[in-house]
Order: sequence, then structure tokens, then C-alpha cells
Amino acid sequence: MGDMTNSDFYSKNQRNESSHGGEFGCTMEELRSLMELRGTEAVVKIKETYGDTEAICRRLKTSPVEGLPGTAPDLEKRKQIFGQNFIPPKKPKTFLQLVWEALQDVTLIILEIAAIISLGLSFYHPPGESNEGCATAQGGAEDEGEAEAGWIEGAAILLSVICVVLVTAFNDWSKEKQFRGLQSRIEQEQKFTVVRAGQVVQIPVAEIVVGDIAQVKYGDLLPADGLFIQGNDLKIDESSLTGESDQVRKSVDKDPMLLSGTHVMEGSGRMVVTAVGVNSQTGIIFTLLGAGGEEEEKKDKKGKMQDGNVDASQSKAKQQDGAAAMEMQPLKSAEGGDADDKKKANMHKKEKSVLQGKLTKLAVQIGKAGLVMSAITVIILVLYFTVDTFVVNKKPWLPECTPVYVQYFVKFFIIGVTVLVVAVPEGLPLAVTISLAYSVKKMMKDNNLVRHLDACETMGNATAICSDKTGTLTTNRMTVVQAYVGDVHYKEIPDPSSINAKTMELLVSAIAINSAYTTKILPPEKEGALPRQVGNKTECGLLGFVLDLKQDYEPVRSQMPEEKLYKVYTFNSVRKSMSTVIKLPDESFRMYSKGASEIVLKKCCKILNGAGEPRVFRPRDRDEMVKKVIEPMACDGLRTICVAYRDFPSSPEPDWDNENDILNDLTCICVVGIEDPVRPEVPEAIRKCQRAGITVRMVTGDNINTARAIAIKCGIIHPGEDFLCLEGKEFNRRIRNEKGEIEQERIDKIWPKLRVLARSSPTDKHTLVKGIIDSTHTEQRQVVAVTGDGTNDGPALKKADVGFAMGIAGTDVAKEASDIILTDDNFSSIVKAVMWGRNVYDSISKFLQFQLTVNVVAVIVAFTGACITQDSPLKAVQMLWVNLIMDTFASLALATEPPTETLLLRKPYGRNKPLISRTMMKNILGHAVYQLTLIFTLLFVGEKMFQIDSGRNAPLHSPPSEHYTIIFNTFVMMQLFNEINARKIHGERNVFDGIFRNPIFCTIVLGTFAIQIVIVQFGGKPFSCSPLQLDQWMWCIFIGLGELVWGQVIATIPTSRLKFLKEAGRLTQKEEIPEEELNEDVEEIDHAERELRRGQILWFRGLNRIQTQIEVVNTFKSGASFQGALRRQSSVTSQSQDVANLSSPSRVSLSNALSSPTSLPPAAAGHSRREGVP
Repeated sequence: MGDMTNSDFYSKNQRNESSHGGEFGCTMEELRSLMELRGTEAVVKIKETYGDTEAICRRLKTSPVEGLPGTAPDLEKRKQIFGQNFIPPKKPKTFLQLVWEALQDVTLIILEIAAIISLGLSFYHPPGESNEGCATAQGGAEDEGEAEAGWIEGAAILLSVICVVLVTAFNDWSKEKQFRGLQSRIEQEQKFTVVRAGQVVQIPVAEIVVGDIAQVKYGDLLPADGLFIQGNDLKIDESSLTGESDQVRKSVDKDPMLLSGTHVMEGSGRMVVTAVGVNSQTGIIFTLLGAGGEEEEKKDKKGKMQDGNVDASQSKAKQQDGAAAMEMQPLKSAEGGDADDKKKANMHKKEKSVLQGKLTKLAVQIGKAGLVMSAITVIILVLYFTVDTFVVNKKPWLPECTPVYVQYFVKFFIIGVTVLVVAVPEGLPLAVTISLAYSVKKMMKDNNLVRHLDACETMGNATAICSDKTGTLTTNRMTVVQAYVGDVHYKEIPDPSSINAKTMELLVSAIAINSAYTTKILPPEKEGALPRQVGNKTECGLLGFVLDLKQDYEPVRSQMPEEKLYKVYTFNSVRKSMSTVIKLPDESFRMYSKGASEIVLKKCCKILNGAGEPRVFRPRDRDEMVKKVIEPMACDGLRTICVAYRDFPSSPEPDWDNENDILNDLTCICVVGIEDPVRPEVPEAIRKCQRAGITVRMVTGDNINTARAIAIKCGIIHPGEDFLCLEGKEFNRRIRNEKGEIEQERIDKIWPKLRVLARSSPTDKHTLVKGIIDSTHTEQRQVVAVTGDGTNDGPALKKADVGFAMGIAGTDVAKEASDIILTDDNFSSIVKAVMWGRNVYDSISKFLQFQLTVNVVAVIVAFTGACITQDSPLKAVQMLWVNLIMDTFASLALATEPPTETLLLRKPYGRNKPLISRTMMKNILGHAVYQLTLIFTLLFVGEKMFQIDSGRNAPLHSPPSEHYTIIFNTFVMMQLFNEINARKIHGERNVFDGIFRNPIFCTIVLGTFAIQIVIVQFGGKPFSCSPLQLDQWMWCIFIGLGELVWGQVIATIPTSRLKFLKEAGRLTQKEEIPEEELNEDVEEIDHAERELRRGQILWFRGLNRIQTQIEVVNTFKSGASFQGALRRQSSVTSQSQDVANLSSPSRVSLSNALSSPTSLPPAAAGHSRREGVP
């Protein structure tokens, strides 16, 4: 059936060939349908239609060896006919949409309603002028002119609401813009190697066109669909598309299909690109999932049309419908991550960070308190008014007075709502966002490219860093410095003449042929610099050794081009060696091998002597060599590599697949010691980490002696300390019980002292990271950062709290799994990340300390004022202005403090440290006491102090009084000076320290001051202000300055005395394991399971996707076989059961339940819904 639909496709396309692909021998649709086939079907189809892959290359006007000519017109034409390699991202939200979202805030809606009622009532004048007699409760009748101005308050409230909304929307918009900028930056970073005009070049992924010859190698994320032309041992992980976790072996005659978004796990090769962008397999899935935005509307029509086309395969379709749901589930996961629009995946990975969990919880608690306070305020005001008017003064309720009474009630209601507005700290999420966005922008300059916003803040809590050695702690410029050749151990590069000619020839061939041909040493870019090393650095070191011996590797390679290599055993973490077989002119075979010396020497039974003749090499000779040569080299911190060869007869031809027999009986040519010098800035960076309470551990694939030597040079271990250096085997032996299962208790015995893990496999790294994270051995849960560059580091990077990938040496797979990319591959950039992370945490605390003081004071003033004088001393509009300076401006000012080195002098806070420490609580309450004392003094005896009219008990629309203006002004002045106090949260004395390093802070404080002057002098009725004289201003500023003095007084009180102060905003034990861990626990190494989890997130979006799934089945009809679907269905169902059992309901975090359902990440929403389902 697959073939039938394809031939339909084919015949249809013959007609429009002239229009569509006139220039080339095949159209986009043909290639697209070809790429939907798998395995043998595809091979058959290629044979029938085109002949072979060479023929396809000819049709696409490209050469398998030379590549495209690379001229601009040709590339343009290809882009027009076959499309660009770019998947259009989702449209960003417009500014108006963001405004609309900001308007959804409940408190703002309440205020708007109240303001509109107040407006309406002020325009309504009841018939009859009898309202004089209605309400004398408030004393004094109103002036005619004032009655006219009744509308101003309502209008002013509406205006300030608009202000708040615009500011919020603008912040969201700039955040979104930054995020998009970051995305495009990450995408531009991704380059791929192609051959153009016979030159190997690296081009951005978006530039790849159909017909390009791309070189794929270990660790690549394929950027487009293509056909495999030639290569060695290529294995691909296609789980992101198919959900099958087994690696698929690719070969020209069995399965030449290479699909975009899949990962190369082993080997290398070349492919001709056949589909890019929206036409590649990942692109098709994206379009189906509506990631291309506009596709949504077309979908309904398309669905109907497609049903028409499939009558031929209708019966099959019915059977497949059952499998449709399951078929689609793993496929959907591609949306979660593998194509260019990585944003969604990143958003889902760890939605709620520790900090946001603590903040949401705090905000909810404060909001509840505010709600209670405002309700009580309104009730007291209403009761007092009714009792006073109708009971004490015995006034009848006259119908013509109703509007007046209603107006009073609305006024009380507005006061209540303003109390609520001030009480709810909506600035908190804003502060976090601003602080994180600001940090991320600045971290770019420090070579940290942050992919997940919250990684930056988690980094501040890090307690352990597990680092790679090569390239992170060292420069990754390998140079051979010692060699053992022809029975002599040379401590520096030997003189070429001292080496036998036969040996020399073997050595040069072995190194030149048995290394990736993409590895080269190029002349330096500028005079006096070192030669450039391209490709695998260890191989570069060996090629450099050949050049140092005054030999050249290029002629050897041109004599034996890559196509002629007979068989290649590529390097992988299991073999730890690489071998290449060539056919000699006399038809016999020779295999060159190189690899870790202790592994290759075990397989050697001969060694070349001084005369270049092989002599017997017995186990005891080997032990002696290890003692005399390899260990001394390793103790100097060198990596030892053994180069060997073996000859095979031409007949019978050996069984190349029987690796154990082939990789044996080798003859050792030489052993070299390669030095990879420690980066000069690393020891200092590690010392900073240790001082900051962060343990640095080194995890490496190197020999234990080399690793220990480097660790001492870096300062990870100091001679004489009590620490462990283990090899992977020993580590595994110690952590596993008799049955071979890993036990947490056993890991707990090891990890606190472990500093170096050598000869470790990727699984060991993952086990160590998981063991440290899951450990309950210490009172704080460990927060672990991991660095990695290889494909095999993916699981450990994902498991870690923060994964750092190398920007230069890192493979795409590692970058995909990481949270932060180090653009300069340098360990000292990690220390910068720690500094920024701690700074984010401190910025939030500073802002909290400031905001909570204002909240406490404003709420108490409004509440008591209302109860005692029936009117809030701070009017609604004034409150909104205070709210604006507190929330938005203060969060900007305090969240953008630059970090200082002093941040690295304290220990990490850890996961369950409360947001508000005792010191901060002391500051908040201390300042609140000062502010309340002064405001109440001014409220009750202010008129006597300043010899002015009292503002208390003013009638409904009376003009603003100087008395209340002074109170408002003093209040704002105190906040301004307290903002300076808030810059320090650890009880430091000098609050002005480094204030001029932060221009934003200075601008905001001065700006707020200027606006305040304008409001007081010219605000008039809307702001309920009357202009003040100079002496009154001086008093206000003087009282404000008192804040700074009072701050010093508070700082002298020792916090330790104040035992009664509670800390607030901690995650309790039950919530200790936030949602993300729950998800991450399940995230074992198994790829299928990880993909499944992504699939489930999307799954819960409900039934409205079913239609899409039927479409997908129809589209994939030609490619996906029914058995495959069923097989996948069963594996998926069994896995989803496991997953459900793993997420046990007892550990659901509460912080999710508290935050509003809208803010739940889809993953969390899904979890809460299926929590009880075993």
C-alpha cells in the first residue's frame, strides 16, 4: 500500500514537473514522499525510481565528493524551489494581547468597577436640593464647585489602573523580546559542516539547502533530512521521531534514510540533503501540530480533503485509527524539543524554580492577609456610617437621599479595594522576571548563554560542581611531550634521525590514516600564534607529533582517501580505542589501532624494537612497561596513548564483525604522553568555589594517575587531605550490592569524600550526579551543577540541577540537554554564573524587604485611619501611585544591582532557606514601627504642629487639605530613603556602598522624587493634594532622612536576641521536592521514557488534537507500517503505567496547588489531574 500511494504521488507530480522542478531532476514532493519511507522500502523505492543515491546526486546537480559549487544564484534557486532550512516560529503575542492579559488581574478589575460606579454616581444629581439634610455625619456641607469635581476621583483611579497595566504589559513584552533574541542567538550558534566546491566549510544550519553534501559525525543533531552516501559505523538515535530507543544502524544498502532532529550516537559519514525546513520530517510534524501558527485555520479544510484522497487505503486507515493515538504520542514529543523551536521544551523542562515556588507561596499568604484587612475596613466604615447616621442622629432614609448614601458606600468600597491593592505584592513576580532577564543579558558578556531562565538562579544555590577535565579545566590544546619508541623513553620530542625508518613509516601511516580525516592542523591565523587545531583534539596532538618529527601526514592521506578505507571501528566509550583497516597493494589487510595505553597494550603480543623489528611482548614485559613508562607519564599529568598495528592475510578474509578476535595480537609501535595544560585561570576559580562553600569534583575518562596529577594542579585536591580518587570500576563495585543494584546508602558513604572519578563511563557520571542529588545524608539537599561536552553526557546534564554544555567543543546533543552554554568552554565562567545566581537571590530579598515594609505600613495606616476617622489618610489614587513606585520602579532599581565578589564569601543558601531571614524581618518591623509612629503623630497632632486646618472628618467632596498632603508626602519620602536602606540585607552598616555603580538605581530614586514634587505641587484634586510651602517640604524630607539614621539604630540590635522573629517564605518539608524533581526522578537514562514524558505533557491538552492525529496517520500512511504502530503501542502503554506508578501522590508539591491554575505548566496541570491514577 505504501508503494501505491507513492506511485500516485509520483504520477501526479509528473504533470507539474515542468512548473515545479524544471531545473532539477526531482521535485520537492517526490523527495518529501521518499523521505517518509523507512529501511528496505526506501532502498527499493530508490532503486526503482532513481537507480541509486549517486543518480539522485546527479539529479540534484551535486557531486558526492565536491559538493555544491556554492554560487549565490544556485543557492538562491535551490531555496526558492525546495524551501529554506528554517521552521517559522510561533507568532509572538502582540502588545495589545499583553495589555489584555494584564487587565485580567482581579484587584484591578474590582478597582475599575468601583471607579466606574463612582463616576456614574458623581454625574447623577437627584431632583430637589434637599441633600443638605441627608448626611451630616461627616460634618460641613459641600461647596457647589466641589460637587462638580466629584468625577475626578473615579477618573484618576481609572487612569492609574491604565498606567499600571501599561507598565506590566511593557515589561512582559520586553521579556518576550529578550527571550526571542536569545532563541535566535542559540540558533545562529548552531553550525554544521558541509562540502562546497570541494572545501569543507561550517555554515549556519539555516543556510543548508537541498543538494548540499553534509558531513555527519558523532554527537551531531541532524539539521535536515538526507540520504546516506558513505561512512563508517553510523548509528543514530531516532527516538525523537519514532519513540524507539534502540540505536538504528545506517548503511547505503540497508537503511540510508537520515532524518532531521535525530542524534548521531556513533560513527561518521556523509549525506546528501534531500529535504529542509518545513518539508523535513520534523518540519512536517511541526506543521501538523500547528507550530507554524497560520496552519491552524487551514487544518479543518485540509483534514476533510485528505479523507477524500485515501479511499484506496481506507480499510488500512480504519485499522490504524486505533493505533493513531499511540502512534502520535511519541511523535508529538518532537514538538517538545528537537527542532529549531526549542522554546517549548525549555519552558517545560523545569517550570517552577525553587525561588518562584517560595515567592508564589509568600505572595498568596500576603494576599490573603490583605483581603481580610480590606474586608474588615469596609465593614467597619459601613457600620460606623449607618449607626452614626440612622441610629445616633435618628435620620430617616429618604428616597431622594439614596444616591448620596450609595456614593458614601462606594467611597468606602474604594478605600477597601485600595487597601487590598497595596497589600497584594504583584511586584514580586515582576521583580523575579526583571532580575532574571537583566542577569541573563549581562551573563552573555560573561560567556554564559542561558537557555532556561531559572538555571541562573538555581546556580546561586549550587553546592557541588561535577566537572569534566578535558577542555573545561584544561586548555584542550593537546601536545605530545614524551614518547616511548623503539625501546627508548624520550622525555621530550625525539630527534627524527634517532628513530628507525621502518618504525617512522609505520608510525606516520598509523597516525595519519587511523584518525578522522576531518581532523587537521592548519597554519596559524596570525603571525606568532599557535597552529590551529581542527577536529578531535587528541588526534590533533598526534598529528602535531608527526609534524614535530619533521614528517607530513597529508601525502599519506591523499594516497589513501577516505573512500578507500576498508573498515573503520570508530571510537566509542565502550571500546575506548579506534581502528582502521586498509587493503594493501598485495591484497592483504593491515589494521592500525590507537587508544588508551592500558587497554591497547593488553591486546599487544609484540612490540617494535630499536631496529624496527617486532619482538615478543609478554604480560610481565607489559607490567614492567606500565611501571617504568606509563605510570611516570601519568604522574606528570599526561594522557598516554598507544599506537599499534596488525597484519591480516588476504585469504581467508577475516570475519570483521567478530571484534574480539580482530582487535587482538597487535604489535605496539609506540606509546606517547600527551599533555593538555591546565588553563591558567582555573586554580583561582576553583579556590573561589571552595571558599564559597562549593565542592568541585572532577569526572574524567582519563587514567587515574593523570587525573590525580591534574586535580592537584587545579587545586581540587590538596596533598594530605582526606579524600577519595576512584576509578569507574572501583566506584561501581562500592556502590552496588550483591545483586548488582545501586544502593543509595552505599553512595552516601562515598560521595562526601570523592573528589576524582577516573576512567568513568557516562553512566557512572549519571549515577554519581543522581546519587548526590537524591542523597538525604546532609541536612541541606545538594544542588548539583554538571559540565559536559559529549553526546554521552546528555543524561547527566539533564539530571543535574544545572547543566553546563561547552559552546566550542560541545556536541549538539549536549547543548540540547543543557541549561547554560559556556561560550568560551572555560571553568571560570561557571564561577561567574554562581555569582550572578546568588545576586538574583539577593536582589529579590532586597526588593522583598523594601516592599513588605511599605505593605505593612500602608495597610495599617489605611485600616486604622478608616476605623478612627472614617476616611483613609492615604487616598485611592495616592495608594496606587505608592503601589506603582513600590512595585515597578523599586523592582527595577533593586533587581538590577550588579554582583560583587563579596557574594562568593558566604556559603550557599540551600534549598530550604527562607526568603525572609531574621535580619530582614527585623529590618521590616523596625522600619514599620518608625514609619507608623510618625504618620500617626502627624495624623492626630499634625495640624497643631504645622498650625493648619485639620484634614480629619472632611465631608464627601471637600477640597484636599494640606494636613493630609503632608502625611502623603512624608510617607513617600520615608519610602524613598528606605529604598536606600533596602540595598543591604545582611545587616551591613554602609548602605551607600557601591551605589554609583548602579545608574538605574540612582535614576529611579531621583526620578521618583521629581514626580513626587510635581504630584504634590500640581496634582490638585485628582491626587487629593494641595501645594505645600518650602518649610513643610523640608520637614517631610527631614522625617524621610530619619529613616537612614533609624536604619543604623536597627543595625546595632543583634538579631540573635530577637528569637521571637519568625522567618517567612520557606518551602516546608512536604514541598521540599518541588514538582520538577517529581518529573525528573522518573527521568532515567531511557530515551523512550523521556520522550514519552514530553508526549504526555502534550497528551493532556485533550481531545481536540484527535483530528490532527488522524491527519498524521494519513500523512505517514505511506511510511509507518501497521506492525510498527502496534508494537509501539504496547511499549508505550506499558511505559505509561510505569510512569503513573512512579509519580506517587504523596509527594505532590503544594506550591502548585497554591498558585493559580493558569500559571501551572501544562506538565504540572497534567500531573495534578492524573495523580491518583495508578
